[in-house]
Amino acid sequence: MSEPELLLGKITRREFRERMTSGSLRACIVPVAAIEQHAEHLAMEHDWRSATLVAAEVARRLRPHVLVAEGVMVGVSEHHMIHAGTLTLRPGTFLAVLDDLIRSVLKAGFENVLVLNGHGGNIAPIRGAWDQFLREFRVNLHFLSYWDVLTKADAERVLDGGSRLPQDVPGHAQEFETSIALAEFPENLRTELWTTQPDSTAVMATAEKGRELLSHIVDRVACYLEEMTDGRRRAEIPPYVP
Repeated sequence: MSEPELLLGKITRREFRERMTSGSLRACIVPVAAIEQHAEHLAMEHDWRSATLVAAEVARRLRPHVLVAEGVMVGVSEHHMIHAGTLTLRPGTFLAVLDDLIRSVLKAGFENVLVLNGHGGNIAPIRGAWDQFLREFRVNLHFLSYWDVLTKADAERVLDGGSRLPQDVPGHAQEFETSIALAEFPENLRTELWTTQPDSTAVMATAEKGRELLSHIVDRVACYLEEMTDGRRRAEIPPYVP
């Protein structure tokens, strides 16, 4: 018998209904990221690919209790639009779509929802609206950028480019992101350009570093989600102002 599917989009309505009514589904991950320039050597899908990779591996670790929903592939990337090919949503559009996706998975029956972020430009818009999301939905709803589970000690031990948390992790197309690409999707790396970029720590990237970083990330995001589902980590709903 095959193991339960990890991705919501891959199952039928009957399979979803049976898993939800049986009580086996305890949480949903909604990934959000970006399609944007990543210097000369990384494919534009890097943020989205990384976020969905982490989401899927966490769901695999916690199978059959977690599903990964279809998230928001394009994020808030106006600051990269000088580079042709970058895609962006306006903050209001991005937040409206995220609101609708959260509403959809809550209507499906989930009470524990993790919005897992893979793009720095999404952080300020989401944080600015998060209190409103919590007041609106009133469930155990959390927002986490996947690199936030790393520590300063992790960065100092694994990375060689003088990385400091939080300024340089993940860093844009630098040692951290390039290491993850080398470890998991090397086809997205243009090796003829990777080692020729001035003022870049990307040249210090290795697949081994990427695998070590991802191991820590998946372990800790899985623990974060387990704490959500077992009641140890609850979203604090802001009070209404009388």
